Amino acid sequence: MKKYPTGSQRTHTTAPLKEVFEELLEAYRLKDTFSEKTVIQEWEQLMGKTVASRTQNLSIRQKVLYAKISSGPLKKEMMMNKSKILLLIENKYGKGVVKDVVLL
Repeated sequence: MKKYPTGSQRTHTTAPLKEVFEELLEAYRLKDTFSEKTVIQEWEQLMGKTVASRTQNLSIRQKVLYAKISSGPLKKEMMMNKSKILLLIENKYGKGVVKDVVLL
């Protein structure tokens, strides 16, 4: 039976899966990308069914959220409440995930 060299022996400590996953994302520098994808995936939970049903396209490029809204009045209301949208995203996903929102 092969024994591990002293430098790479396994430890018997356990860690919660969430912590390990976060460490993995940070090690591979994927935390921002994962957070951006999560914002897009959870858009309906974040903004509600009404907004989500009128959102045609949603993407994030260079920390700017682009949302194409099909309803004119809703788009205007969201433009006036852009700071609230950014605050919602910041509170749920952390600071710096999205720095600006552009409504198309």
